[in-house]
Amino acid sequence: MSNLNISKPVDGVTVIEIDAPPANALGHEIRSRMIEAFELIDLDYTTRAVVLTGTGKSFCAGDDLKEARQRGETGSKSLGQFGKMLNKLEGLRVPVIGAINGHAIGGGLELALCCDIRIASTKAWLLGAGVNVGLMASVYRLPRLIGIGPAKSMLLTGGRVNAAEALRFGLVTAIHEPDALMAEALKLAARIATRAPLSVEASKRMISQAFDLDPAGSDRASGQELKVLSRSKDHKAALMAFANKEEPKFSRQ
Repeated sequence: MSNLNISKPVDGVTVIEIDAPPANALGHEIRSRMIEAFELIDLDYTTRAVVLTGTGKSFCAGDDLKEARQRGETGSKSLGQFGKMLNKLEGLRVPVIGAINGHAIGGGLELALCCDIRIASTKAWLLGAGVNVGLMASVYRLPRLIGIGPAKSMLLTGGRVNAAEALRFGLVTAIHEPDALMAEALKLAARIATRAPLSVEASKRMISQAFDLDPAGSDRASGQELKVLSRSKDHKAALMAFANKEEPKFSRQ
């Protein structure tokens, strides 16, 4: 039985947990629920950060290929819905922390790549499985994240990368013991949730464009964002709090 567990254990933070044993493969129904969850989060301004993780020993095994065969679904149709889910995740208004609790395979690796920050369990491993199943994946996002050389090493061999190697590549920014992973993810998300929301969202938008804009385009886009931010109530509240030696309280205004 596949499920998507959604909770708000910390103020401003939404946790999405993939619960599709044994490997957290994403069949048609759970992909639809993921898309719906992402759309609702974009409309929920009480959510300022998201943690995405999996249950058991798996983060995500990617597409449910067995289910796709049973439906008689063509690869392109199945991958089309999967791609829509990935784009919704990557385009979320708020930052997403991928808490990689176990193996991330194929589409599961791509799911992790769509998160803004990735941390991993010491027991986790990641695998670009495209060449192992006659497909291709992660050829755009992975090289942009870790560089062409390490990306080719992963994607052309279809070999697994353990947590320590992922940290060395820059694929994840921290590794933690399994029992500590979620606590660390929530701590990171809670920190983000206490920062100025409009600033966090604008920073995410600009960082996402960093490799696509030339310097002039970046200056124009940054100038437009800063024009709005400099007039915000949150910016004024931060200046006042600094003057009074207090922690600012932000209202997303």
